[in-house]
Amino acid sequence: MSTLSIDVQRAAIEDAAEIAAVHDAAWRYAYRGILDGVELERMIERRGPRWWAKAIARNIAMLVIKVEGRVAGYATLGPSRMRALPFRGEIYELYLHPDMHGIGLGRRLFEEARAALADMRLDGLVVRVLASNAVGVGFYERLGGHQVVGSSEEIAGRLVPVTVYAWPPVGRG
Repeated sequence: MSTLSIDVQRAAIEDAAEIAAVHDAAWRYAYRGILDGVELERMIERRGPRWWAKAIARNIAMLVIKVEGRVAGYATLGPSRMRALPFRGEIYELYLHPDMHGIGLGRRLFEEARAALADMRLDGLVVRVLASNAVGVGFYERLGGHQVVGSSEEIAGRLVPVTVYAWPPVGRG
């Protein structure tokens, strides 16, 4: 029996190409049939390796989860954009390569992102997910997220329903 090496760490510029590949596969898996095909392609193409390298160079808070040294997923996080809610942190994005679903990597990455937000003194957290993204909705509900509000977001000129899930500060329920 062998064990896999699984590490969560801050993203580095040399991770950019692998993050772009995860983003490409994850977005195709999550949003095909939800977003217009042409617009989905445009959105994916905009975030190639150069885009990710620049984002990492700007020192955004981004974690990667690596399996055997290769990026299997990523999360971006920081202060909540929903200031009316009493949750100070937000996970802006959390995606895994579809081949890595169902083995606990998403939960691990989520917990590491939640801990990183707590370390930044951003108590409690929210996540926004497209309401029609059944994979994302199921994932966050299994992690104990409580639906706190519904809204919509304009994507490619179309309003798309969004569900906001929240978690209390670490150690408080």
